[in-house]
Amino acid sequence: MTQVVATTTGLYPLPDWAKDELANLKGHQRSDLIDGSEGEAIVSTYEAAREDVIEAQQSAGLDRIVEGQLRWDDMLAHPLSVHDAVETRGIVRYYDNNNFYREPVVEDELTFDGDIGAELDAAAAFVDDGLQAVLPGPYSLADLATDEFYGDEAAFLDAIGDFLAEEAGAFPEVETLFLLEPSLVTEPPADGGEHASEAIDTVASAIDADVVVQTYWGALEEKVYAYLLDADIDAVGHDLVTDHEGAITNVNEYGTTDDVALGLVDGQNTLVETPAEIRERIEWFLAETTNDFETVYATPNTELLYLPDNKFEAKLDALAAATTEAIDQ
Repeated sequence: MTQVVATTTGLYPLPDWAKDELANLKGHQRSDLIDGSEGEAIVSTYEAAREDVIEAQQSAGLDRIVEGQLRWDDMLAHPLSVHDAVETRGIVRYYDNNNFYREPVVEDELTFDGDIGAELDAAAAFVDDGLQAVLPGPYSLADLATDEFYGDEAAFLDAIGDFLAEEAGAFPEVETLFLLEPSLVTEPPADGGEHASEAIDTVASAIDADVVVQTYWGALEEKVYAYLLDADIDAVGHDLVTDHEGAITNVNEYGTTDDVALGLVDGQNTLVETPAEIRERIEWFLAETTNDFETVYATPNTELLYLPDNKFEAKLDALAAATTEAIDQ
């Protein structure tokens, strides 16, 4: 029997009420919070919004609960955007969509920060078990940033990996860690992915939790995928929404981990999948591959910040409803 675990990739949309409340705070921009200029009313709004999205996950019946990353205005670039050694500059397009982030430029040594650990500590107060951490993968974070300190692409990637590892090592107890690595697909490493795999391994080795590397916006190139399997991770995530055939080819041709994560729900489309459709996609993947997976993490394919609040909650409900029973392979 294959255990099916319903979870998400994090980076949630702000609840509608929180958007309205923050808009009413004169002169407020969401980036105020991460620039350290927030007032008590803004802080309390974000704290209440965190409780809201945690409750939404629990009410839906998800097996893993994320903090929500509501403060991550710069999306996956956030861990650098809030760091003292980093200057945020101009607005840059976030991958190939209509979202934008502030370019993080690393100007000094990346030392321990603790920002994300503090978010998880706050979330842990409301989650008895099944807490899940979310981080950008080191390759994607390096890809989204600009280096003006380390002076070498390889050294910069190593520094990003070491930085994320130190952050992850200070997390409270979590069940799983999702490392989000879309850049492995959109900007494949020039060396085929060996160095990226080593950086991922550095982060994964720093935490006592199941580590899932979620890739999306397509399927990995064959060499990148093969190198990724060398990292000490528990599951590779495949975006079945964007390229299900490419995912099947990689798994069947090059093998995979004992567990797998499947991007089954479209994180950028307001059309809400039914539980039956989600279940069918899981069963199709298991039928098309030769592996006997111990665990399938059923997830949206991307972050969920692109969705309206009501569609976001509906997709949580559908995902949880689709994964209430194990699957007999």
